[in-house]
Amino acid sequence: MADDAEKTEEPTPKKIEDARKEGNVPKSQDTSGVITLFVAILSLLMLFPYMAEHVVTLFKYYFSLLGFRTIDKASLIDIAVVTMKEFLFIIMPIAVIVAISGVVAGLAQFGFLFTTKAIMPDFKKIDPIKGMKNLFSMKKLIEGIKITFKSHVTLGVGFIFFFFFIKELPTVALFSLGDQLDWVISKIITIAFVMLFIIFIFAVIDLIIVRKQYFDGLKMSKQEIKDEMKNVEGDPLIKSKIRQIQMQASKKRMMAEVPNADVVVTNPTHYAVAIKYDEEKSHAPIVVAKGIDNLAQQIKKIAREEKVHIVQNPPLARSLYNEVELEKPIPEALFGAVAELLAYVYKMNKK
Repeated sequence: MADDAEKTEEPTPKKIEDARKEGNVPKSQDTSGVITLFVAILSLLMLFPYMAEHVVTLFKYYFSLLGFRTIDKASLIDIAVVTMKEFLFIIMPIAVIVAISGVVAGLAQFGFLFTTKAIMPDFKKIDPIKGMKNLFSMKKLIEGIKITFKSHVTLGVGFIFFFFFIKELPTVALFSLGDQLDWVISKIITIAFVMLFIIFIFAVIDLIIVRKQYFDGLKMSKQEIKDEMKNVEGDPLIKSKIRQIQMQASKKRMMAEVPNADVVVTNPTHYAVAIKYDEEKSHAPIVVAKGIDNLAQQIKKIAREEKVHIVQNPPLARSLYNEVELEKPIPEALFGAVAELLAYVYKMNKK
């Protein structure tokens, strides 16, 4: 019983799908963050000339106001509108790109998901006692240590590169102003991408850990898997009862066709196969009933009561039973033997 209760089995597809419906998906915040940060930096570098152009436009507008001695209410409104417009031109492209990258980062981790259960109000979440326990829990402590460690490593690597660049300052001091600015920009970009690479490594590690913890958390016990299969496929006892009822109904329909048969072929004790030929409905004779042992005896009993011819032909009876399904025409290989049999029966019936 103890082994059966242990959650040692991998989660079933249904368990994973149910978790997704609840909004429970493996999501690494570090991975989303590093993707968004990388896109933001790349966009900033690509859009820098565009943003600089609008910054210059805004400052030109401010400088154009220096000649005014008084600024009235209309002027203040105009300044606010122009400032807001230029800031929107500067910020909106970056904001839109970052928002899209955040969505793409989520889709890359767990695919498209739309559910409202995650945002439904849950009063348990505002329990102050539970909130204090979560605030000072071991999980929060570990998260704090992880964040501190990642921050120190990232800043430490960045500082090492910065320290080496500082050693170049005596040489850089001999450059022209333009070359000095180019040197500063290139070093800033280098440090930024080095630190971003360190963050990327931590993000990959975090993604692996998050996915492992997620699937470990969804692991099931053997009893849970049995219960799930029972719920999905139905109780085996009920399914067995349904199959039994279906078999009984099929047997009744089959027995009802025996009186309409042209002949019953037997072996003579174990097999019985009833054949009917209607040239208007089928190009070949059809097996309308078949059975072995007790069922064969019942078929022969009905045939005798209904005056249906019973012919002993063991090889043919076995072949028909094994090779032909109910309500299916006989195969071409048996045409000759069945034709002779039907010819004999029709002769006896004077057809």
